[in-house]
Amino acid sequence: MPFINYITNSKKLMMKKKLLILSTFALVVSFLASCKKEKSATTGWEYNNKEWGGFERLAYQEQETGPNLVFIRGGSFTMGNAEQDVLFEGDAVPRKVTISDFYMDETEVANIDYREYLYWLERVYTDYPDVAENAKPDTLCWRNKLAYNEPYVRYYFRHPAYQDYPVVGVNWVQATDYCKWRTDRANEQIMIREGYLKVNPNQQNENNFNTQAYLAGQYQAEAKNPKKDLDPNGAGTRNIRLEDGVLLPDYRLPTEAEWEYAAMANEGEALYENVNDRQVYPWAGISLRMDEGKHMGKMRENFKRGAGDYQGISEAPNDASFITAPVRSYWRNAFGLYNTGGNVSEWVMDVYRPLSHQDEDDLNSFRGNVYMKVEKDQDGFIAEKDSLGRIKEVPVTEEENIGRRNYKVADNIGNLDEMQAYDGKVGYDFGKGSLISNEARVIKGGSWNDRAYWVNPGTRRFLNQNQAMPYIGFRCAMVSVGSAKVGEK
Repeated sequence: MPFINYITNSKKLMMKKKLLILSTFALVVSFLASCKKEKSATTGWEYNNKEWGGFERLAYQEQETGPNLVFIRGGSFTMGNAEQDVLFEGDAVPRKVTISDFYMDETEVANIDYREYLYWLERVYTDYPDVAENAKPDTLCWRNKLAYNEPYVRYYFRHPAYQDYPVVGVNWVQATDYCKWRTDRANEQIMIREGYLKVNPNQQNENNFNTQAYLAGQYQAEAKNPKKDLDPNGAGTRNIRLEDGVLLPDYRLPTEAEWEYAAMANEGEALYENVNDRQVYPWAGISLRMDEGKHMGKMRENFKRGAGDYQGISEAPNDASFITAPVRSYWRNAFGLYNTGGNVSEWVMDVYRPLSHQDEDDLNSFRGNVYMKVEKDQDGFIAEKDSLGRIKEVPVTEEENIGRRNYKVADNIGNLDEMQAYDGKVGYDFGKGSLISNEARVIKGGSWNDRAYWVNPGTRRFLNQNQAMPYIGFRCAMVSVGSAKVGEK
């Protein structure tokens, strides 16, 4: 027995020696590789060498996934209503489009998330209380002249019992502002984590971390581990630049095309390139109920089953939600997203036009472009940030665009409206014969207050960007920089 133990221990010792030799060899190879200076393929000058001017080339791997985001691999799909157009709107005619890779929130933005936002605004903008006041949800949206909804008015947004429920009563403008704030907070956290900033909970008014102001050199803060500057004429250390790949791209509302593509998560198209037909709901099949397993017969989403039926009978509730449900309720779709067919309808970036399918681009389709630029002072430098700590932007001018082929003016929201002219009038007669204006924003998806027809992600509605409803919420999206590897699964 001892002899056997001796042999076994000897084998273990030999294995350890082999592993040590291999790891040492790997370290040597890694060290030698690091000693080899990388050079420009076009000039021969060395990268990352102070003696050669200090131009940097980074070994960038991939974009960091921001908090709560899910990566969505892009592709072609059939956008539009896959069911019968029962309202005869004709505004969601199926068409084939392609979406680039992007990220989308796993869930709708919850009350706790939005309350964190309000708390920050109240804590930082002490001299400007209107900023936080204007960001507050319209809790009065719950009121109905022939219903007793006062408990929701008082408790839904503030009470901890609802903290994980989707925020509602937020209009499109407020949702867009939240996305901008979230960009700065996520990037500030990354900078603190990497040592490029120290935690500063005492930011006040214009002296707060704003991504664009920081990049413009208009936000100064102490760093725990500052970035080394390889410029031979530099100060030794420097701020992080966009070229460093440290900062995340902007959080924003998804485009209508992105939202529909992510919500549908069409499993049927994964096996072959037939994008002319597609599934009706955010799951395979045409049943609104779970059709297998222990949850068989349960509603897949939170929506109104019929007149007066919001959750089923008391002894056997179906979707079990009178109004909204927590943002991680029910089942995720094939892309890993919750509640893309129910719970709350959601704001997207697009301005509404009923005939968008006739005149929009088929790559990253979007209506709503207003091209902006950073404001410069009379000396050509970036203008001083505003009283809230944000870099000022102004629309591009027609004079700047002379000679361009891709656009002429800053505001392209009404592009090709003349194609819908009637009796010599161009565009839409807002307030007289139409509710459609440049402030009409698209909302997507069904809600707790909707019938099953709206569970289909291809359906679309609109609302003025300054209005809010108790059944409309939102989630954020983010561009995916770079390209996915060709052929990678």
